[in-house]
Amino acid sequence: SKFVNDKWMIKNGFLNDIQEHKPWWWNIKVQKLNLSAPFILLPEVSCQKAIEILQEKGYDQAPVVSESGFILGMVTLSNTLTSVLAGNAQFSDPVTKVIHNQYSKIGLENSLGKLSCILENDHFAVVVHEQTQFNGNGSSLRKQVVFGVVTAMDLLTFVSRDDKK
Repeated sequence: SKFVNDKWMIKNGFLNDIQEHKPWWWNIKVQKLNLSAPFILLPEVSCQKAIEILQEKGYDQAPVVSESGFILGMVTLSNTLTSVLAGNAQFSDPVTKVIHNQYSKIGLENSLGKLSCILENDHFAVVVHEQTQFNGNGSSLRKQVVFGVVTAMDLLTFVSRDDKK
């Protein structure tokens, strides 16, 4: 069961990693992956346009973010196409009809070891950065900004480099 699975506990932040023989990259921070700036989709983008954008950019997934910066979910090519072909969505529908609300987030300061645990079960993780936003009356709000989307290939590319520094 999940509550006694160390990898699940690490992935969900309930346990610090206790792996004894860590590879050289295990404790390196996610920010060292040198991720490119992500593109995001606004909620009103149609499923058809989302498919076109993802294909043009060569990505399988993209975050859907509201105008205010709130992360609504992830849209993927496979989920969009499956939903449209099954009749659960139309090409003209907004992407909010086909987004995934369950996805893993990881911070820039988290380790590649934690990312590795996430990517064992998930195809990608959304890299987020916490930000404090102040309004005119001085009150503040904490929000997460999408910094990137990381896949197993991104991690594999990093750990397979020759210099290991």
